[in-house]
Amino acid sequence: MKVLVIGGGGREHAMAWKLAQSPKVTKVYVAPGNAGTERDKHLENLPITDVVQLREWAQQNHVLLTVVGPEAPLAAGVVDEFRAHGLKIFGPTKAAAQLESSKAFSKDFMARHGIPTAQYETFSDPVKAHAYIDKLGAPIVVKADGLAAGKGVVVATTAQEAHDAVDFMLVDNKYGVTHNDGGARVVIEEFLDGEEASFIVLCDGKNVAAMATSQDHKRLKDGDQGPNTGGMGAYSPAPVVTADVHARAMREIILPTIRGMEKDGIPYTGFLYAGLMIDKAGHPKTLEFNCRMGDPETQPIMMRLKSDLVDVMQAATEGRLDQIDLQWDRRTALGVVMAAAGYPEDPRKGDLITGLPEDAEDAMVFHAGTAMQNGEPVTSGGRVLCVTALADNVKQAQTRVYAVASQVHFDGAQYRRDIGYRAVK
Repeated sequence: MKVLVIGGGGREHAMAWKLAQSPKVTKVYVAPGNAGTERDKHLENLPITDVVQLREWAQQNHVLLTVVGPEAPLAAGVVDEFRAHGLKIFGPTKAAAQLESSKAFSKDFMARHGIPTAQYETFSDPVKAHAYIDKLGAPIVVKADGLAAGKGVVVATTAQEAHDAVDFMLVDNKYGVTHNDGGARVVIEEFLDGEEASFIVLCDGKNVAAMATSQDHKRLKDGDQGPNTGGMGAYSPAPVVTADVHARAMREIILPTIRGMEKDGIPYTGFLYAGLMIDKAGHPKTLEFNCRMGDPETQPIMMRLKSDLVDVMQAATEGRLDQIDLQWDRRTALGVVMAAAGYPEDPRKGDLITGLPEDAEDAMVFHAGTAMQNGEPVTSGGRVLCVTALADNVKQAQTRVYAVASQVHFDGAQYRRDIGYRAVK
């Protein structure tokens, strides 16, 4: 069978790599893909991003399964378009994807259905937003109400940082937010203290299957310093998600979300990512929802997945997730993102990438912001690569990952040297 993966980042490279391992697959196409998917003989890049053109191509080429990676095509209604023409596709509809594409929709939904989250207010008027910050003080969180490629959240430690964030998002739009209907808005919410974790599940509208737990590192520099990014590394499993936390997250957050979406007439299918903040007592609250797998969490999770991903995706598109029992490698997987010079504010493009190793059973270099130029891989985005490895524990996975990362070179490469430190601590 032919499978199509929509997207061109590290998450999509990891998904396509895993799907291609299925004996049922004859070819995996990645649209548009990157240098890593182009270099893989089991994958084929497809230079199409338009939703209708993708659907037409999938029909003409008898694609039996499509998996959507990033948020933009979901928000553009790619799932609705494919389903309207009888094509199997895994992802949420445009209406359901509002859980991610609109922070205001998401927060109102959680308030309506009693899902634990931070207290908040939504503003389109900068004057009122600034007054609210003055009233609450810092630390405080400012979120853009729109898609911002993982950079639309500012955790402000001072009131001035929060005021600047409001101006960046509402007035200047320096974060490049894709605003929703009604114009620019921000959600300002209370700061939650604790430890973050990524809780990702598969949904078929009614049934839910939890993926392996994971935790990512958002800040650019070691020790969680520097600006927020789309994610500088991740590992799986996440020790902070104990059996009790897992049960609470499913009972108090995930299942009420699926039931709530169904009740609101918007059945949820696809990956659902709940960013959790877990307090010292082990109580999780929802920081945000994403309507896709996380990046870079997908890379370690795919390294650990032993089940045939095609079987899982087919069950998910046919409402049979309750019949699936996901199997996981007992080892730890850890991924380190290598980012371009200037990331996250102004990433440089066009730097030659050298020293890429051969794929190994316990180590993979997944591409994200890369392209082929004159037959050579070059940087083409902020987060360039995710070096990922499997080992018996976090420390050994760190050793393996950093040994591989040290071989890879491009000018100005930035990466953290402490991914996984919380799990070791």
